[in-house]
Amino acid sequence: MSHDGASARPRCLITGFTGMVGSHLADHLLANTDWKLYGLLRWNEDLTNVQHLMPLVNDGDRLELIYGDLNDYPSLENCLSKSAPDYVFHLAAQSYPKTSFESPIETLQTNILGTANLLEVIRKSGLGPVVHVCASSEVFGRVAAEHLPIHEDAPFHPASPYAISKVGTDLLGRFYGEAYGMCVMTTRMFTHTGPRRGDVFAESSFAKQIAMIEAELIPPVLKTGNLESMRTWSDVRDAVRAYHLLVTTSPTPGAFYNIGGTHSCTVGQMLEWLLQHSTRSDIEVVTDPERLRPIDADLQVPDTTKFREHTGWRPEISFDQTMGDLLDYWRQVVRTKSDLLVR
Repeated sequence: MSHDGASARPRCLITGFTGMVGSHLADHLLANTDWKLYGLLRWNEDLTNVQHLMPLVNDGDRLELIYGDLNDYPSLENCLSKSAPDYVFHLAAQSYPKTSFESPIETLQTNILGTANLLEVIRKSGLGPVVHVCASSEVFGRVAAEHLPIHEDAPFHPASPYAISKVGTDLLGRFYGEAYGMCVMTTRMFTHTGPRRGDVFAESSFAKQIAMIEAELIPPVLKTGNLESMRTWSDVRDAVRAYHLLVTTSPTPGAFYNIGGTHSCTVGQMLEWLLQHSTRSDIEVVTDPERLRPIDADLQVPDTTKFREHTGWRPEISFDQTMGDLLDYWRQVVRTKSDLLVR
């Protein structure tokens, strides 16, 4: 890891820098390493999740922003030239399963071809960084109950265009590791949430609606989709700690891992927890047909033995703390932005 002058410390590129995971990963790395970080983002990106990091951007010593797009190959070449990374966390994606039913081509383009663009630019750069490609537990899709918990070698049965795109992402990561000897590793992170979670995801939508009801901005009616899906929940702050360990603990080209929490319950049981911790007791729950997917990945319970044995990682943040922090996050957002649109 040799770079000139004061930049001799490791350099790290994060795609999807402004998302929930990207922003928490930046927080974790800034607090726990001396790495120089580079965040890739599009020109029109919402900076809300990284607003607290802008003073570091202005200083330029620990964090720089690079504008580009996964679908714009020359911009990725420019990004690699500027950042010359020792580590790459590829988190950027069209990440909303429900949106993928409405925009399947964009989802496939960004998540499969965009990943191919990035890996090809890295390959041709000759830099040889350690690369983390973030796939998703959604690749497993509809899993029979007798196959739980889900092992890494479980068959893929994707249940959305998003999940199909992440199968492509997953296979590309492994291919570049195996075919070219690049140190590319792939993860299938199971459900992870916490502060800054986008409000298109069930638990964050519920927390946002509850916060708005508590502030008397909307009537006490909470809209839901499918409440029967089983999920294993983990905290985003545990997830980014896992990702840091992934790239620094004997990184292995072509390796792939399941990562996830230990608390499993249905979406409905998660909603019940949030309702019990609301200041309002009069909230009515109604099913909104618009929130239902044509097909759902309804049993998402991981076997994470392989990753835990390789890195020693264990989730540390409880389900109660994760959901409490998520609800408090939305209460704070509602206090400061009372003009939020209802979703």
